[in-house]
Amino acid sequence: MTAPLIPAAKPQIGWRERRAVDRVLRSGMIAQGPEVAAFEREFGEKLVAGRACVAVNSGTAGQHLGQLAAGAGPGDEVIVPSFTFAATGNSVALTGATPVFVDIEPETFGLDPAAVEAAITPRTKAIMPVHLYGHPARMRELSAIAEKHGLDIYEDAAQAHGASLDGRLVGTWGRFAMFSLYPTKNMTSGEGGMIACDTPELVRAAKLLRNQGMEKQYKNEVVGFNARMTDIHAAIGRVQLTRLTGWTAKRQQNAAYFDRELRGVVTPPVAQGAVHVYHQYTIRVTDDRDGFAEALRDEHGVGSGVYYPIPNHRLPSLAPYAPGLDLPETERAAAEVVSLPVHPALTARQLERIVSAVNTVATAGA
Repeated sequence: MTAPLIPAAKPQIGWRERRAVDRVLRSGMIAQGPEVAAFEREFGEKLVAGRACVAVNSGTAGQHLGQLAAGAGPGDEVIVPSFTFAATGNSVALTGATPVFVDIEPETFGLDPAAVEAAITPRTKAIMPVHLYGHPARMRELSAIAEKHGLDIYEDAAQAHGASLDGRLVGTWGRFAMFSLYPTKNMTSGEGGMIACDTPELVRAAKLLRNQGMEKQYKNEVVGFNARMTDIHAAIGRVQLTRLTGWTAKRQQNAAYFDRELRGVVTPPVAQGAVHVYHQYTIRVTDDRDGFAEALRDEHGVGSGVYYPIPNHRLPSLAPYAPGLDLPETERAAAEVVSLPVHPALTARQLERIVSAVNTVATAGA
Protein backbone atom coordinates (compact mmCIF):
# COMPACT_ATOMS: atom_id res chain seq x y z
CA MET A 1 0.00 0.00 0.00
CA THR A 2 1.25 3.46 -0.93
CA ALA A 3 -1.63 5.35 0.69
CA PRO A 4 -1.22 5.99 4.43
CA LEU A 5 -3.08 3.74 6.87
CA ILE A 6 -6.54 4.97 7.83
CA PRO A 7 -6.53 4.69 11.64
CA ALA A 8 -9.37 2.99 13.48
CA ALA A 9 -9.59 5.98 15.85
CA LYS A 10 -8.19 9.50 15.82
CA PRO A 11 -8.52 11.94 18.74
CA GLN A 12 -9.51 15.43 17.64
CA ILE A 13 -7.24 17.93 19.41
CA GLY A 14 -6.89 21.45 18.04
CA TRP A 15 -5.90 25.00 18.87
CA ARG A 16 -8.89 25.56 21.14
CA GLU A 17 -7.84 22.70 23.42
CA ARG A 18 -4.24 23.94 23.43
CA ARG A 19 -5.38 27.46 24.27
CA ALA A 20 -7.52 26.15 27.12
CA VAL A 21 -4.59 24.22 28.59
CA ASP A 22 -2.37 27.29 28.33
CA ARG A 23 -5.03 29.34 30.13
CA VAL A 24 -4.98 26.91 33.04
CA LEU A 25 -1.19 26.78 33.17
CA ARG A 26 -1.00 30.56 33.29
CA SER A 27 -3.63 30.70 36.05
CA GLY A 28 -1.48 28.73 38.47
CA MET A 29 -4.53 26.62 39.47
CA ILE A 30 -3.63 23.22 38.06
CA ALA A 31 -5.15 20.71 40.49
CA GLN A 32 -8.89 20.19 40.89
CA GLY A 33 -10.44 23.65 40.89
CA PRO A 34 -12.80 25.96 38.97
CA GLU A 35 -12.29 24.27 35.60
CA VAL A 36 -13.37 20.92 37.05
CA ALA A 37 -16.46 22.47 38.65
CA ALA A 38 -17.40 24.18 35.38
CA PHE A 39 -16.86 20.98 33.40
CA GLU A 40 -19.07 19.01 35.79
CA ARG A 41 -21.85 21.56 35.46
CA GLU A 42 -21.65 21.84 31.67
CA PHE A 43 -21.43 18.08 31.16
CA GLY A 44 -24.52 17.56 33.32
CA GLU A 45 -26.50 20.20 31.46
CA LYS A 46 -25.60 18.90 28.00
CA LEU A 47 -25.49 15.13 28.38
CA VAL A 48 -27.55 13.96 31.36
CA ALA A 49 -30.53 16.32 31.55
CA GLY A 50 -29.10 18.39 34.38
CA ARG A 51 -28.04 15.57 36.68
CA ALA A 52 -25.20 16.45 39.01
CA CYS A 53 -21.83 15.12 37.86
CA VAL A 54 -18.56 14.23 39.57
CA ALA A 55 -15.36 14.33 37.51
CA VAL A 56 -12.69 11.70 38.17
CA ASN A 57 -9.37 10.66 36.66
CA SER A 58 -10.64 7.70 34.58
CA GLY A 59 -13.77 5.92 33.49
CA THR A 60 -12.83 2.89 35.55
CA ALA A 61 -12.48 5.07 38.65
CA GLY A 62 -15.91 6.48 37.88
CA GLN A 63 -17.49 3.04 37.69
CA HIS A 64 -15.69 1.86 40.82
CA LEU A 65 -16.44 4.93 42.94
CA GLY A 66 -20.01 5.12 41.68
CA GLN A 67 -20.69 1.61 42.94
CA LEU A 68 -19.06 2.28 46.29
CA ALA A 69 -21.08 5.47 46.66
CA ALA A 70 -24.24 3.50 45.85
CA GLY A 71 -23.41 0.97 48.57
CA ALA A 72 -22.19 -2.02 46.57
CA GLY A 73 -19.70 -4.23 48.37
CA PRO A 74 -18.89 -7.66 49.76
CA GLY A 75 -21.81 -10.06 49.70
CA ASP A 76 -23.50 -8.28 46.78
CA GLU A 77 -23.84 -9.42 43.19
CA VAL A 78 -23.94 -7.09 40.19
CA ILE A 79 -25.18 -8.47 36.87
CA VAL A 80 -22.98 -7.42 33.96
CA PRO A 81 -22.35 -8.42 30.35
CA SER A 82 -19.24 -10.42 29.60
CA PHE A 83 -18.96 -8.90 26.12
CA THR A 84 -17.33 -5.62 27.13
CA PHE A 85 -13.99 -4.19 28.17
CA ALA A 86 -12.51 -5.75 31.33
CA ALA A 87 -13.02 -2.52 33.28
CA THR A 88 -16.72 -3.39 33.60
CA GLY A 89 -16.09 -6.61 35.48
CA ASN A 90 -13.03 -5.19 37.25
CA SER A 91 -15.00 -2.30 38.70
CA VAL A 92 -17.45 -4.67 40.35
CA ALA A 93 -14.72 -6.92 41.72
CA LEU A 94 -12.84 -3.92 43.12
CA THR A 95 -15.80 -3.08 45.37
CA GLY A 96 -15.68 -6.58 46.86
CA ALA A 97 -18.95 -7.49 45.14
CA THR A 98 -19.27 -10.39 42.68
CA PRO A 99 -19.68 -9.74 38.95
CA VAL A 100 -22.33 -12.08 37.55
CA PHE A 101 -21.80 -12.42 33.81
CA VAL A 102 -24.79 -13.03 31.56
CA ASP A 103 -25.32 -13.27 27.82
CA ILE A 104 -26.11 -10.51 25.33
CA GLU A 105 -28.79 -10.10 22.73
CA PRO A 106 -27.20 -10.44 19.28
CA GLU A 107 -28.48 -7.37 17.47
CA THR A 108 -26.97 -4.51 19.48
CA PHE A 109 -24.67 -6.46 21.83
CA GLY A 110 -26.38 -5.30 25.05
CA LEU A 111 -27.54 -7.31 28.05
CA ASP A 112 -30.26 -9.84 27.22
CA PRO A 113 -33.15 -9.00 29.57
CA ALA A 114 -34.26 -12.65 29.81
CA ALA A 115 -30.75 -13.71 30.79
CA VAL A 116 -30.62 -10.93 33.37
CA GLU A 117 -33.85 -11.99 35.02
CA ALA A 118 -32.71 -15.61 35.12
CA ALA A 119 -29.51 -14.60 36.94
CA ILE A 120 -31.16 -12.70 39.80
CA THR A 121 -30.60 -14.14 43.28
CA PRO A 122 -31.26 -12.85 46.82
CA ARG A 123 -27.75 -11.34 46.71
CA THR A 124 -28.30 -9.32 43.55
CA LYS A 125 -27.93 -5.60 44.21
CA ALA A 126 -27.80 -4.08 40.75
CA ILE A 127 -27.84 -4.53 36.99
CA MET A 128 -25.06 -2.87 35.01
CA PRO A 129 -25.98 -2.42 31.35
CA VAL A 130 -23.23 -1.34 28.94
CA HIS A 131 -24.27 0.97 26.10
CA LEU A 132 -21.76 -0.73 23.86
CA TYR A 133 -20.32 1.00 20.79
CA GLY A 134 -22.59 4.00 21.41
CA HIS A 135 -25.92 2.16 21.11
CA PRO A 136 -28.24 2.28 24.14
CA ALA A 137 -28.90 -0.99 25.93
CA ARG A 138 -32.47 -2.32 26.24
CA MET A 139 -33.31 0.05 29.07
CA ARG A 140 -37.09 -0.29 28.89
CA GLU A 141 -36.94 -3.99 29.74
CA LEU A 142 -33.99 -3.74 32.11
CA SER A 143 -35.60 -0.91 34.05
CA ALA A 144 -38.79 -2.92 34.41
CA ILE A 145 -36.81 -5.91 35.72
CA ALA A 146 -34.93 -3.71 38.18
CA GLU A 147 -38.14 -2.17 39.48
CA LYS A 148 -39.83 -5.56 39.77
CA HIS A 149 -37.00 -6.95 41.92
CA GLY A 150 -36.03 -3.81 43.80
CA LEU A 151 -32.60 -3.53 42.16
CA ASP A 152 -30.41 -0.58 41.25
CA ILE A 153 -29.24 0.22 37.73
CA TYR A 154 -25.61 1.28 37.25
CA GLU A 155 -25.04 2.48 33.68
CA ASP A 156 -21.77 1.95 31.87
CA ALA A 157 -22.06 4.74 29.32
CA ALA A 158 -18.32 4.89 28.62
CA GLN A 159 -18.89 4.85 24.84
CA ALA A 160 -22.27 6.55 24.58
CA HIS A 161 -22.04 10.32 25.04
CA GLY A 162 -25.34 11.72 23.77
CA ALA A 163 -27.01 8.40 22.90
CA SER A 164 -30.67 8.07 23.81
CA LEU A 165 -33.66 5.74 23.82
CA ASP A 166 -37.23 6.95 23.37
CA GLY A 167 -35.97 10.51 23.77
CA ARG A 168 -34.32 9.77 27.12
CA LEU A 169 -30.57 10.20 27.32
CA VAL A 170 -28.35 7.38 28.46
CA GLY A 171 -26.97 8.26 31.85
CA THR A 172 -30.39 9.21 33.20
CA TRP A 173 -31.85 5.73 33.74
CA GLY A 174 -29.97 4.54 36.80
CA ARG A 175 -28.65 5.48 40.22
CA PHE A 176 -25.52 6.61 38.47
CA ALA A 177 -23.84 6.44 35.09
CA MET A 178 -20.18 6.49 34.14
CA PHE A 179 -18.83 8.17 31.01
CA SER A 180 -15.25 7.64 29.89
CA LEU A 181 -13.14 10.53 28.62
CA TYR A 182 -10.27 8.42 27.29
CA PRO A 183 -8.59 9.77 24.11
CA THR A 184 -10.36 7.39 21.72
CA LYS A 185 -13.87 8.13 23.01
CA ASN A 186 -16.33 10.43 21.22
CA MET A 187 -14.95 13.25 23.35
CA THR A 188 -11.92 13.32 25.63
CA SER A 189 -10.32 15.23 28.46
CA GLY A 190 -6.96 13.59 27.72
CA GLU A 191 -7.81 11.02 30.39
CA GLY A 192 -10.72 11.02 32.80
CA GLY A 193 -14.25 9.99 33.60
CA MET A 194 -17.55 11.46 34.73
CA ILE A 195 -20.10 10.08 37.20
CA ALA A 196 -23.68 11.28 36.69
CA CYS A 197 -25.60 10.85 39.95
CA ASP A 198 -29.31 10.68 40.72
CA THR A 199 -29.29 12.16 44.26
CA PRO A 200 -27.33 14.78 46.23
CA GLU A 201 -26.34 12.05 48.70
CA LEU A 202 -24.71 10.03 45.93
CA VAL A 203 -22.89 13.12 44.67
CA ARG A 204 -21.46 13.84 48.11
CA ALA A 205 -20.39 10.22 48.60
CA ALA A 206 -18.65 10.14 45.21
CA LYS A 207 -16.87 13.43 45.90
CA LEU A 208 -15.64 12.14 49.24
CA LEU A 209 -14.36 8.92 47.68
CA ARG A 210 -12.45 10.71 44.91
CA ASN A 211 -10.66 13.03 47.37
CA GLN A 212 -9.20 10.83 50.14
CA GLY A 213 -12.53 10.87 51.96
CA MET A 214 -12.41 14.64 52.55
CA GLU A 215 -14.89 17.40 51.90
CA LYS A 216 -12.84 19.83 53.98
CA GLN A 217 -9.06 19.60 54.03
CA TYR A 218 -7.65 17.20 56.62
CA LYS A 219 -11.13 16.27 57.87
CA ASN A 220 -11.28 12.78 56.43
CA GLU A 221 -14.72 11.24 56.88
CA VAL A 222 -14.28 7.92 55.02
CA VAL A 223 -11.45 5.89 53.54
CA GLY A 224 -11.10 7.31 50.05
CA PHE A 225 -8.95 7.45 46.96
CA ASN A 226 -7.03 10.01 44.97
CA ALA A 227 -9.19 9.95 41.86
CA ARG A 228 -9.34 13.68 41.21
CA MET A 229 -9.40 15.25 37.75
CA THR A 230 -6.99 18.12 37.16
CA ASP A 231 -8.03 21.50 35.82
CA ILE A 232 -5.82 20.83 32.80
CA HIS A 233 -7.89 17.79 31.85
CA ALA A 234 -11.15 19.57 32.63
CA ALA A 235 -10.20 22.49 30.38
CA ILE A 236 -9.67 20.07 27.48
CA GLY A 237 -12.98 18.37 28.26
CA ARG A 238 -14.89 21.66 28.30
CA VAL A 239 -13.71 22.50 24.78
CA GLN A 240 -14.45 18.99 23.54
CA LEU A 241 -17.96 19.20 24.96
CA THR A 242 -18.70 22.20 22.73
CA ARG A 243 -17.61 20.21 19.67
CA LEU A 244 -19.40 16.96 20.51
CA THR A 245 -22.68 17.68 18.68
CA GLY A 246 -20.94 18.29 15.37
CA TRP A 247 -18.67 15.30 15.77
CA THR A 248 -21.63 13.05 16.60
CA ALA A 249 -23.48 14.20 13.49
CA LYS A 250 -20.41 13.40 11.39
CA ARG A 251 -20.13 9.92 12.94
CA GLN A 252 -23.80 9.30 12.16
CA GLN A 253 -23.34 10.53 8.58
CA ASN A 254 -20.34 8.24 8.11
CA ALA A 255 -22.32 5.32 9.54
CA ALA A 256 -25.25 6.02 7.21
CA TYR A 257 -22.87 5.95 4.24
CA PHE A 258 -21.52 2.56 5.35
CA ASP A 259 -25.06 1.25 5.85
CA ARG A 260 -25.85 2.10 2.22
CA GLU A 261 -22.63 0.98 0.59
CA LEU A 262 -21.17 -2.02 2.42
CA ARG A 263 -21.67 -5.50 1.00
CA GLY A 264 -21.00 -9.02 2.26
CA VAL A 265 -20.90 -8.16 5.99
CA VAL A 266 -23.54 -7.75 8.70
CA THR A 267 -23.92 -4.03 9.41
CA PRO A 268 -25.04 -2.78 12.84
CA PRO A 269 -28.81 -2.41 13.30
CA VAL A 270 -30.32 0.42 15.33
CA ALA A 271 -33.22 -0.41 17.65
CA GLN A 272 -36.52 1.41 17.30
CA GLY A 273 -36.44 4.62 19.32
CA ALA A 274 -32.66 4.51 19.73
CA VAL A 275 -30.14 7.19 18.81
CA HIS A 276 -26.77 5.56 18.10
CA VAL A 277 -23.69 7.80 18.47
CA TYR A 278 -21.27 5.35 16.81
CA HIS A 279 -18.31 5.28 19.09
CA GLN A 280 -17.61 2.26 16.92
CA TYR A 281 -19.14 1.10 13.66
CA THR A 282 -19.11 -2.62 14.37
CA ILE A 283 -19.83 -5.18 11.69
CA ARG A 284 -19.96 -8.96 11.89
CA VAL A 285 -17.77 -11.14 9.70
CA THR A 286 -18.93 -14.73 9.95
CA ASP A 287 -15.98 -16.32 8.16
CA ASP A 288 -12.39 -15.71 9.35
CA ARG A 289 -12.80 -12.33 11.04
CA ASP A 290 -9.10 -12.09 11.89
CA GLY A 291 -8.05 -12.78 8.32
CA PHE A 292 -10.57 -10.19 7.14
CA ALA A 293 -9.08 -7.52 9.44
CA GLU A 294 -5.54 -8.41 8.36
CA ALA A 295 -6.48 -8.09 4.69
CA LEU A 296 -8.06 -4.69 5.28
CA ARG A 297 -4.84 -3.48 6.87
CA ASP A 298 -2.16 -5.20 4.82
CA GLU A 299 -3.77 -5.07 1.37
CA HIS A 300 -5.86 -1.90 1.57
CA GLY A 301 -4.41 0.28 4.32
CA VAL A 302 -7.58 0.34 6.41
CA GLY A 303 -7.22 0.03 10.16
CA SER A 304 -9.83 -1.65 12.32
CA GLY A 305 -10.28 -2.96 15.83
CA VAL A 306 -11.74 -6.00 17.54
CA TYR A 307 -13.73 -4.99 20.61
CA TYR A 308 -13.57 -7.49 22.30
CA PRO A 309 -11.85 -10.75 21.32
CA ILE A 310 -11.88 -12.32 24.80
CA PRO A 311 -15.06 -12.05 26.89
CA ASN A 312 -14.69 -11.03 30.54
CA HIS A 313 -15.70 -14.47 31.80
CA ARG A 314 -12.75 -16.09 30.00
CA LEU A 315 -10.07 -13.63 31.11
CA PRO A 316 -7.67 -15.14 33.67
CA SER A 317 -8.40 -12.21 35.99
CA LEU A 318 -12.18 -12.64 35.96
CA ALA A 319 -12.72 -16.30 35.05
CA PRO A 320 -12.74 -17.37 38.73
CA TYR A 321 -16.07 -15.56 39.07
CA ALA A 322 -17.62 -17.65 36.28
CA PRO A 323 -16.42 -21.26 36.33
CA GLY A 324 -17.89 -23.32 33.51
CA LEU A 325 -20.09 -20.48 32.26
CA ASP A 326 -21.56 -20.88 28.76
CA LEU A 327 -22.55 -17.65 26.98
CA PRO A 328 -23.11 -18.58 23.32
CA GLU A 329 -24.07 -15.16 21.94
CA THR A 330 -21.13 -13.58 23.73
CA GLU A 331 -18.74 -16.14 22.28
CA ARG A 332 -20.17 -15.70 18.79
CA ALA A 333 -19.83 -11.93 18.94
CA ALA A 334 -16.25 -12.17 20.21
CA ALA A 335 -15.39 -14.34 17.19
CA GLU A 336 -17.17 -12.21 14.57
CA VAL A 337 -17.04 -8.48 15.38
CA VAL A 338 -14.71 -5.97 13.79
CA SER A 339 -15.01 -2.20 14.09
CA LEU A 340 -14.31 0.04 11.10
CA PRO A 341 -13.08 3.64 11.27
CA VAL A 342 -16.08 5.96 11.72
CA HIS A 343 -14.46 8.93 13.45
CA PRO A 344 -15.25 12.50 12.35
CA ALA A 345 -11.79 13.16 10.87
CA LEU A 346 -12.48 10.82 7.94
CA THR A 347 -12.52 12.45 4.52
CA ALA A 348 -14.86 11.54 1.67
CA ARG A 349 -11.96 9.82 -0.09
CA GLN A 350 -11.12 7.78 3.01
CA LEU A 351 -14.75 6.71 3.39
CA GLU A 352 -14.69 5.51 -0.22
CA ARG A 353 -11.45 3.60 0.44
CA ILE A 354 -12.97 1.88 3.46
CA VAL A 355 -16.07 0.81 1.55
CA SER A 356 -14.01 -0.39 -1.41
CA ALA A 357 -11.70 -2.36 0.88
CA VAL A 358 -14.49 -4.01 2.86
CA ASN A 359 -16.47 -4.93 -0.23
CA THR A 360 -13.39 -6.30 -1.98
CA VAL A 361 -12.27 -8.43 0.94
CA ALA A 362 -15.79 -9.57 1.86
CA THR A 363 -16.51 -10.82 -1.68
CA ALA A 364 -13.04 -12.18 -2.47
CA GLY A 365 -14.10 -15.78 -1.94
CA ALA A 366 -17.51 -15.47 -3.56
